[in-house]
Amino acid sequence: MAVTSRTPSVSAPGTPPQPGLRERKKLRTRIAIRQAAYRLIAEQGYEATTVEQIAAAAEVSPSTVFRYFPAKEDIVLTDEYDGVLAAALRGRPAGEPPLESLRHVLAEVLAEFLATGEQELRQRTRLMVEVPAVRARTAGSMSDTAGALADALAARTGREPGDLVVRVFVAAVLGTLREVTLCWGEQGQEGDLVAMTGRALDILEGGLRL
Repeated sequence: MAVTSRTPSVSAPGTPPQPGLRERKKLRTRIAIRQAAYRLIAEQGYEATTVEQIAAAAEVSPSTVFRYFPAKEDIVLTDEYDGVLAAALRGRPAGEPPLESLRHVLAEVLAEFLATGEQELRQRTRLMVEVPAVRARTAGSMSDTAGALADALAARTGREPGDLVVRVFVAAVLGTLREVTLCWGEQGQEGDLVAMTGRALDILEGGLRL
C-alpha cells in the first residue's frame, strides 16, 4: 500500500486489538524514519539523501534504520496498512466473492490514504515513476502485503495461504494495484485514484479482455 505518516484509522469487524507499548514505540520509530526520509528527499532529492542523513534527522542510528527497512527504497514504499487491509477483508460478509470484498476494502483504505497522507502518497508515487531503484523495488516491497492478503483470503475460502489459487489471486490483485498507481503517477496524478482502482478491478474481473 501507500505511505502515510499517521496510524491508520480504518476499522472493521475483526480488527486486531490495539498494539502494546513496545509495538507502539516501534511504530513511532518507523514513522519518524519515514517522515525524515520524505522531508530530506523533498529538500535535496532521492539520490542525494543518504541513510545516514535519514538516521540523523530521525534521531536514530543507521543500524536502526536498516533494522526497520532493509533498503533505502523500502523507507518510502512501506506503510502500516497491511493489518488494516487484512482485518477489513476478514470483516466482509462471508458469502461475498473475494474480489468484490477487496473492491470495497480497497476503496475504503485508499480513501483513508488520501484523507490522511495525500502529500506523502503523491511524493511516493512520483518516486516510483522517476527513480528506477524505487520502481524496481516495488514488487519486492509488497511481500508483507501479499502475506497479509493470502492469510485473510485463506481464512475466507478454506484454502491454505500457499495454495496456488490464492497465490495467483493475490499476485493479480497486487499487480493491478501497482499498475494503477504507476499509471496515475505517469499521468501527473490527475483523476480519481479510487475510481481508477475500481476500473482496473473491473478489467481483472472481466477476464483481461482487450
